[in-house]
Amino acid sequence: MARIKPTGNFSKQELILAKAALLFRKSGYTATSMRALAEELGIEAPSLYNHFSSKNEILQKICFNTADIFNNNINREIISKENCSLILENLIRFHVRKMLKDFDFVYVSDHEWRHLPSQLVTDYLNQRKTYEDKMVKIVEKGIAKGEFKKIYPYSAVLTILSAVRGLETWQKRKRRIFETDLENDIVKHLLYGLKK
Repeated sequence: MARIKPTGNFSKQELILAKAALLFRKSGYTATSMRALAEELGIEAPSLYNHFSSKNEILQKICFNTADIFNNNINREIISKENCSLILENLIRFHVRKMLKDFDFVYVSDHEWRHLPSQLVTDYLNQRKTYEDKMVKIVEKGIAKGEFKKIYPYSAVLTILSAVRGLETWQKRKRRIFETDLENDIVKHLLYGLKK
C-alpha cells in the first residue's frame, strides 16, 4: 500500500485531519472507521496510530483546532481595531472564507462535537460561548458608539452566525456565483440589510 506523502507545507498529521474531516462530514463520525480512513489515505490502518491514538483524538483535534482558529482571529480583530463595524465586517468575511475554504473542518466542528468525550464537550461549548460573548460585546460597543442601531445584541450575533452557517446549503448546491461576490453580498446584507 502507498504511503501518505505530505504535499506543499502540509504534515502527515494535517493530511490525516483533512481526510478525516471530509469523511466525518460525508459519513458522520460514528460511521467512519479508522480502517476506512486508512484506506482513503492509502496506508495500513496501524500506520494511523503512529500519528493519533484514536479516532476520538482526531475529532478532538478537528474541533479544538477550529475553535482556536476562530478565537485567535476574533482576539486579533478586537486588539487591532477600534471601529466596531469594521471588526464585525472582518469577522463575517473570516467566517464566510472558512465556510468556503475549510468547509469540512467547520462542518465537523459544528455538528460532530457531540461525539467528544463528556469532559471535553463542556470545554468545547465554553469556547463557542466565549466567542459568541465577544461578538455580543462588539455589537454592544458599536451601539454605544452610535455605529449600530439600537437592537438586542445577541439577536444580531445569532442572525450573523446563522446566516453564515447557511452556507452549508450553498456548499451542497454550488450555485453559480463567484466566492468573492458571495462574501461581499453576505457582508452587505448582514451589515446594511436589503433596504436601499
